[in-house]
Parts: sequence; C-alpha cells; structure tokens
Amino acid sequence: MIARILPFALLSFALLAGGCSDSSPTVEADIGSQLPPPILGVTANTSIKPPPIPAPPQVPAKGYYLIDYRTNQVLAAHNENERLEPASLTKLMTGYAVFHALRDGRIRLDDMVRISAYARSQEGSRMFVEAGSMVSVENLIRGMIVQSGNDATVALAEHVAGSEPVFVDLMNQYAQQLGMTSTHFQNSPGMPGPEHYTTARDVAILASALIRDYPDYYKYYSEREFTWNKITQPNRNGLLYRDPSVDGLKTGHTESAGYCLVSSAERDGMRLVSVVMGAPSVRAREDASAALLNYGFGFYQTRKLYAAGQPLLTLPVWKGEADNVVLSVPQDVYATIPRGQEASLNVAADVAEPLIAPIGTENPLGKLRIILGDATLATYPMHAQAQVSEAGFFGRLIDDVRLWMQ
Repeated sequence: MIARILPFALLSFALLAGGCSDSSPTVEADIGSQLPPPILGVTANTSIKPPPIPAPPQVPAKGYYLIDYRTNQVLAAHNENERLEPASLTKLMTGYAVFHALRDGRIRLDDMVRISAYARSQEGSRMFVEAGSMVSVENLIRGMIVQSGNDATVALAEHVAGSEPVFVDLMNQYAQQLGMTSTHFQNSPGMPGPEHYTTARDVAILASALIRDYPDYYKYYSEREFTWNKITQPNRNGLLYRDPSVDGLKTGHTESAGYCLVSSAERDGMRLVSVVMGAPSVRAREDASAALLNYGFGFYQTRKLYAAGQPLLTLPVWKGEADNVVLSVPQDVYATIPRGQEASLNVAADVAEPLIAPIGTENPLGKLRIILGDATLATYPMHAQAQVSEAGFFGRLIDDVRLWMQ
C-alpha cells in the first residue's frame, strides 16, 4: 500500500471564503500522480494561532447528541448510547416507513383512508379524526407530524401495512437497515412499553436518513400549524418560531420519557442535527437544543472539498488496453473542522500499486483520507472512472518484463 500525503494548506482560503469553486486545491503526489489545481492560489496566514474551541455545553437532559448532517462528525454527546424512551419521536420512524411506501408507489398522497375505531380510540395527542370518516394520506401525515396525532399515526400504519402490528415489524426492519442497533419499537405512535426504546445516537441516524432519503416530504416538518375538524393546533417544535434556520423535526413527551426534541437547522450551507431526550420541561428541551445548535454553528464549519466524480488521481495501469486510469470519489467530499484551523487540514490518498488490468468501476482501488493535524476525520473510497480491459498477449508480455525490471 503506497500512501501519498497531499499538502492541503491552499484549501484554507476556500474554506474562509465559504466553499469551493469549480477548481480545487493544489496537491502533490509522487510517481506522477496529480490532484486538482489550487482554488485561488492563496494560502492562510499560519502565523495566527487558531482560536480555542470550548467544550460543548452541558444541557439538562438524560441524553443528547449533536452531529453534522453531511459528515456525521459528532460535535457534542452525553449518554448518546443509553436506551431511552422516545415518546413521539417514534413518529419519525413511522414517517420514514410511510414515505418509503409513497416513494415505492404502494400508496399515494391523495389516497382516502377510512379511520378505524382502533385508530380513533388512541389516547394522548390527537388529530381528532372520526371513526368511519375518510381522510387523505397527506392530511394524516400533517396530523401525525404537525399535531403529533396518535390517531393519525395509527391510521397511516393500518393503511400502509394492513394492521399496526405488521407496520411495527416494518419499522423495526427499517431501524436495522439504517444501523439503529439499539432501537426497538412496540407501537407506531410512541406509547410507553417495556420493549419500546431507542438512543440519542439512533434518533440522529433516523433524522439524517429522513432528510437525505425523502427531501420531498421533509417540508412537512417545518409547518407551524394544521387545522382539522375545525381545531387548529400549532407545531410543538418551539424552535420553528425562535430560530429561522430551524426547519424540523419532531417533539416527544410522556411522563416517563420526559420532554424530547429532535431539531435540524441549516446556516450558510452547513446543516446540523440535534437530539435532546429526557429534558425536564418544554422550555428546557428548546433551550438545550438551541444551545447545542448555536455551539455547533459558532465553533465549527463544514465545507465541500471535492465534488462527486471529480478527477482526483491519474495513475498508470499495467497490462491494460489503456495506459492510465482516473480515480475519483462517487460522492461529494465534505470536512467538518473547528473554525480557524483550516491550515491544519490535509488529505492523503492510499492506493495499492501496481494497478493491474482488468480494472472495474465497482470495487474501490484506494481511499481518500481527510486529515486534521494528526487525526483522520473521514475516509472515502476512490473508484476508477472507467473500466480498463486487459491488453492482448504481447501487451501483457511487455508489461511483465517492465515490471520485472523495476
């Protein structure tokens, strides 16, 4: 494995300026490797010491978790892996499963759902739908998200899966697929139960998946009120009224779970996800969430370093019909770093050489590492942009000799 350390100080100007242009930082690599040219050819003032980064705020909650949405970098955490009651945060997974059914075409927003007596009988927060009435899927979604209606939630579960128990099994399968390894659901609305639990970390995974996988439906989480049956109810997420950068997600409360809030906000292209579970009051969960979000935005920055598919390295290929292969990362490359530490940001490319044809595009040929100081922040797989077929007999023979002579 040959490691190439790629100096990245020239990235600092782009970070300070708010992101990357179509050009990219100057990098150097041995044996003729190339990385993108500099953005603007300006380096940071390394004589100025970066500002200190204070410890995250300690907020009154049983567990909390703050991550950057694009890099999943953890900025603050407390008891993030402790099993806690999710209360109505459960409805995030209900929404995920409903949105999946919409995307697959199994249900439609304009489907009319007959409300069962069981759905109507749900206790706690309600949309106030009447048994036997017909309500559209879209209105039920608003009732579930904005009004946190347990009746609307069960009605959606029954429409998607035929019964709530079958739907709950679906919820647990999605939890496993998303990597929510410490989560188990017993019902769709979030009523207390001995086997109904999750963690702050798992809820953050779910919230990020909702934003990423269903952007067309994420808009419902920012609606401030919804009226049904002549009853107008406000969204219980108070941060929607306090902070214009907040655009979701969900509140939860039972006497045993305490007050919970999952929120997401975007400022200057940086999106954070905050999870607060088990706060002592409505105001406490909102203040805690605001403190975490303000800390993340105030002391960290996330910037796009490379675009998906952008050529990063051109390397020689042996025994192939082509002499070279171009490597790139299939997704956008981001880094979350403390503010003022741009000059300490570097990247490294690790590639196993020599590269012998045939070469496909599916399997990674190396990895791109994002480095801050001595710590690796993230790694991204690098793939060939195009397949390289094996050369003919004489071409392979010539390269065999050349490899032997090296």
